[in-house]
Amino acid sequence: MRSLILFLTLIPALTACQMTGGQSALKSSSPYAPGGATGEDLVDGLIVGHRMMAAGEYELALKAYYRGAAEHGPTVDVLSAIGSADLKLGRLGQAETILRKAIKVDQTFVPAWNNLGVVLMEQGKVAEASLVFKTAFALDSGRSDEIRKNLRLALAKLDNATYDPVEEGKFSLVRRGANQYLLLTNY
Repeated sequence: MRSLILFLTLIPALTACQMTGGQSALKSSSPYAPGGATGEDLVDGLIVGHRMMAAGEYELALKAYYRGAAEHGPTVDVLSAIGSADLKLGRLGQAETILRKAIKVDQTFVPAWNNLGVVLMEQGKVAEASLVFKTAFALDSGRSDEIRKNLRLALAKLDNATYDPVEEGKFSLVRRGANQYLLLTNY
């Protein structure tokens, strides 16, 4: 009877020591979680990001682009995509910084130039934006209607830059003695 009791108490202990694959999978040299996707099964972060941008899911697109950066490194495609997502999210300073980095990586990448121009226009930097759009237009050889339209808009805005006294406030000049004047503003 004692041997039966001893045998019954040892069975659970022995089964706990049995290798079922649970821990051994964690010790493998694979960087992926057990049972997770590997290599070819993964979907490229850039592709997912582009799909999210098309769907209007800019925050999710940005996360996918960051995953793409981890997969591909800081390529011009990745940096330009991250800058575009930042632009759509209204993060103009971040978008400008990232797009300038993209242009440093590849000075002939037209989408980065165009998107930088859009960011500059949004920030009110019309003169610089028109130069950036001219560069994009030249690199594209004038093939893109979108870039042509952006350049035309920037140049029109640059030509029509007028002084608006209502926005700037009213100024008056007051004489104070011989050859001294004081400029006053009234808001």
